[in-house]
Amino acid sequence: MTYADFRTAIIALEQPERAQFVSAYFKTHPGQYGEGDVFLGLTMPQQRELARSFVSLPLAETEKLLHDAYHECRMTGLLIWTLQAKKNGSMARQTIADRYVANRRYVNNWDLVDCSCPTLLGLPLLTGDRSLLYDLADEDHLWSQRIAIVTTWQFIRQNQFGDTFALAEKLFSHKHDLIHKAIGWMLREIGKRDRMALDEFLHDHIRELPRTALRYAIERHEPAERQHFMTL
Repeated sequence: MTYADFRTAIIALEQPERAQFVSAYFKTHPGQYGEGDVFLGLTMPQQRELARSFVSLPLAETEKLLHDAYHECRMTGLLIWTLQAKKNGSMARQTIADRYVANRRYVNNWDLVDCSCPTLLGLPLLTGDRSLLYDLADEDHLWSQRIAIVTTWQFIRQNQFGDTFALAEKLFSHKHDLIHKAIGWMLREIGKRDRMALDEFLHDHIRELPRTALRYAIERHEPAERQHFMTL
């Protein structure tokens, strides 16, 4: 299997009319966060099926997908890596994680980030040094910063909340709502497992927490509770 084989297969599935809609959805116009990105118009089930079909694609060939101009090629390359990371041992996971970080500038939209980082970084970091996430949060790069906070979803699943709280605090002052939404989403995930921990954090940081992040964080609260937090 090669990158060329994959590209032949994915181009054959192109849907130009759907590509126009998807391009608008992912904000590709000048000045928007996805400026310049191009789409083939594939659905996510199609991309997941391609990933399963090409799950044996070698690392270097998959890396070429991340460099491709088409969004769906980058997405499917990341899906291939997530399948390989789940299947293989710690050494293979670390190799993929290293290549993922080295290629992070190509992980350049929220869907690419969200489908990949909890597995590709989260799994190896479960038992490793997590300082990388704080370095990514310090970068002046929207997608690196979203990777930092969304990666902690893997830790939350193990009832480890400390890094999510710390990175959320670090990113409170961020200006982009895609970071605010990610913070709120991760806080909501904590609340699913430990409502007391979430509510304590919200009370402690209610003045600093962006309103969008707060709304996301309390989506599962009762209406009266949501009203309480929104009026603090």
